[in-house]
This record gives sequence, C-alpha cells and structure tokens, in this order.
Amino acid sequence: MVESQVRPSDVTDRRIIRAMADIPREAFVPEASRPVAYMDGPVALGSSSGGAPRTMLEPRTFAKLVQAAQIEPTAAVLDIGAATGYSSAILARLGGRVVALESDAALAALARETLAKIGAEGIEVVTGDLVAGWSEGGPYDAIVIEGAVETVPPGLLDQLKDGGRLVAILSRHGAGRATVWRRDGSVFGTQDVFDANSEVLPGFERAPAFVF
Repeated sequence: MVESQVRPSDVTDRRIIRAMADIPREAFVPEASRPVAYMDGPVALGSSSGGAPRTMLEPRTFAKLVQAAQIEPTAAVLDIGAATGYSSAILARLGGRVVALESDAALAALARETLAKIGAEGIEVVTGDLVAGWSEGGPYDAIVIEGAVETVPPGLLDQLKDGGRLVAILSRHGAGRATVWRRDGSVFGTQDVFDANSEVLPGFERAPAFVF
C-alpha cells in the first residue's frame, strides 16, 4: 500500500509513511472487508447504529489530506468521523494529542477496543455530533474531517487555534477537492490542494435551496 499508493502520490512526510507502514489497517475494518483493507479505494465499514453506511478513505487520499494539515509533534488534533479509529491511530503518531470524534456509538466502541489492542496512545475517543465538533478538547492546531463535506459550519472553524488548519474534501456538484481552511485571527482562508472524492459525512450536507 505504502510503496504503490502513498509514496507515488507526492506524500513526502516520512512520519506519515512510517505510521501507515506500521499500523495494521486490516485491524480497523470488518472481517468481511479485510481482504480489501489495503486496496486502492475506500473500504466499507458499515454502520452499526443503522445510519448511512460509512467508509474508510482510500490510502492515498488520506495520506495527502493529513500531509496538507501540517501536523506538528506537539499539535492538538481533532479527528472528525474517526469511525473505527484507523485515522486517529495515524494522527497520534504525528501529533501530541488526538480527540477522535464519532457520531456512531457502536463504531466509537470498536475504535476504543481496537486502539487499545494495538497499544495506541494519546487518543481520546468521544461520541457526539460530527458537525458540532468537540469544543471541550479545543482549541486545536489541526482538524481532519474523514470524508467529504458540502459545507463547514463556522462553529467548527472557531475550534481552531490562530494559525490552525482544517482539512476536508469539499464536494461541489458531484466533484470534490481536498481543501485547507487556515485561521488567521478572525479570518479563514481556503486553499484547494488536490482532486479527491468521498461520501459526504452525515450532517455536512448543504441545506437545499429553493429555486424560483
């Protein structure tokens, strides 16, 4: 996975490469999905609480998204849509503290169990509304959203420290671009980074507009 998908995709942060080589991706997916855990594409995780099916981002997209977040070793990181915890395990190898936020209580329980089994440290798994973020653990140096969004609420951006970055796949009219939001005081600038697509996470859909 690392040699054929991540390295050739302009991922140059050796910390990300080492973490993705070390952490067993198959441990974080359902047994039926383990044969395709390292495939070049999203991996189905299901939805234990009866909501919309969830997927794990494809390796190259995830690695490039994390690299765009520019996570420093002492960073506080909020991982939104952490699902079974794989993304949080990687992020914990880069930053000092990770809050793994998941709305599906059963997936969050799986994340706690699996992270404990592999000995991951510095991760707090919490359950709550993804769109609301987790202000109790903020402010954050970086926020990583594990999927696509059609909109990012101001209240979530407000959980960034000054100079902090939020990364997500911004979906517009069916096309997606990995995007970085950076806080500069009370202003938030955006930068498109690369083409990417994913399912829109629950709650991040844009409200329908009336057309006259």
